Amino acid sequence: MHSIAKRVRAGAALAAAALLSGCGTTPNWDRRFGEATRVALAQQVLHPAAGQNRDPVAGLDGAAAAAAQARYLKSFSEPAPRPAAFTIGVSGAK
Repeated sequence: MHSIAKRVRAGAALAAAALLSGCGTTPNWDRRFGEATRVALAQQVLHPAAGQNRDPVAGLDGAAAAAAQARYLKSFSEPAPRPAAFTIGVSGAK
């Protein structure tokens, strides 16, 4: 029985070594992790230094912009007016 216990221990040690080998680091994968996302984000930016420009935007003043936004939001809450029904050449009169 002594040799069976040694074999079980050796098998357990071999299984543990095999399982723990999957816990190693992956330097090539970890170094490039998220690179595709960062590249896609960078390709969508038109002017990277735009955040450093502190000049106010020329165009609408605050009140006009707020009114435009309110009209925009209201357009989703009220249905569009339906056109009047129009019938051509159909008569039910006798």
